[in-house]
Amino acid sequence: MPAPVEQTSVDPSRNGSAPANPGTDATRPAPGSQALRPHAEDAFAAELAALAAQDDRPRPARWRLSPWAVATYLLGGTLPDGTVITPKYVGPRRIVEVAVSTLATDRALLLLGVPGTAKTWVSEHLAAAVSGDSTLLVQGTAGTPEEAVRYGWNYARLLAQGPSRDALVPSPVMRAMAEGTTARVEELTRMPADVQDTLITILSEKTLPIPELGEEVQAVRGFNLIATANDRDRGVNDLSSALRRRFNTVVLPLPETPEAEVDIVSRRVDQIGRSLDLPAVPDGIDEIRRVVTVFRELRDGITTDGRTKLKSPSGTLSTAEAISVVTHGLALAAHFGDGVLRAGDVAAGILGAVVRDPAADRVVWQEYLETVVRERDGWKDFYRACREAGA
Repeated sequence: MPAPVEQTSVDPSRNGSAPANPGTDATRPAPGSQALRPHAEDAFAAELAALAAQDDRPRPARWRLSPWAVATYLLGGTLPDGTVITPKYVGPRRIVEVAVSTLATDRALLLLGVPGTAKTWVSEHLAAAVSGDSTLLVQGTAGTPEEAVRYGWNYARLLAQGPSRDALVPSPVMRAMAEGTTARVEELTRMPADVQDTLITILSEKTLPIPELGEEVQAVRGFNLIATANDRDRGVNDLSSALRRRFNTVVLPLPETPEAEVDIVSRRVDQIGRSLDLPAVPDGIDEIRRVVTVFRELRDGITTDGRTKLKSPSGTLSTAEAISVVTHGLALAAHFGDGVLRAGDVAAGILGAVVRDPAADRVVWQEYLETVVRERDGWKDFYRACREAGA
């Protein structure tokens, strides 16, 4: 006769070998510390606190902010007391509203898009605003085991005592269920199909059975899950129809206009530069605009004026890669240049981003240089810098 199933709570602190919660004060660097890349809830703690103090709208169970305040945190705005909330996502407001409202239901959220569309960034900030903790994270890879989604065991205790709650090591998803917070799964489609499908019972029944103990963990109100997936990974490990039905899918598009993309790159480069203590560099908006123009034209396969069709390289040339190119250029300008961001500072980064396949992509790049860049007014310095970088 099978053992009766009992509901159990998860207390990771009872397990001596369980990894420390990265969201606890014991392991998380304090705001203003030397953390290279603070978690969203630490980096923007002042904004989250200001929103919470002035947020008088209804909040779902265990949410730190109301859905309206979460959307304001992501999209930016000015609060009644004059506090400025910086935008974390620049894009259609409706996309953020749909994502936030999904988390307020019992349906999980899947953020889908090509590489570099800020899926991870949005996922982290949503979890930070909703639960105050973005660290309950499962990183999906081809080698992600089932234990990363469900639970594992402290094998020393398991051998000494047999299956017990003290020997159980909860996954981030199990902990989020027990605490009523938000878990995150990155690159869901990179995980093996059998590991993906361990989420089906969790998302449909809101229950995680522990058959070894004859118990289960039932999700507390406030629990939900945000997953991200890459459009270009279709066919790697496609989601089963059963699992896909458990998600509400929100597609994050590439920036619609050059101006929007320039704005995104400028904001993120400024944030990254300050976090890395890069020396201040005068306004480099002209070079940022050139980088964005090159990426958009090669990505779209046509010049901005619509007159010349182009071959596209094998890479994605995403906004995230543009941010990386400009950040690297700022470091070169600050440490090895005259302090002004110039074409020579970004040329090598653009070459590295475009030419991923040394044979095919180099032909695409050379053709673009000679037919477009060389003939464009005001781009002679950029053309020379790119030729020198590729020499």
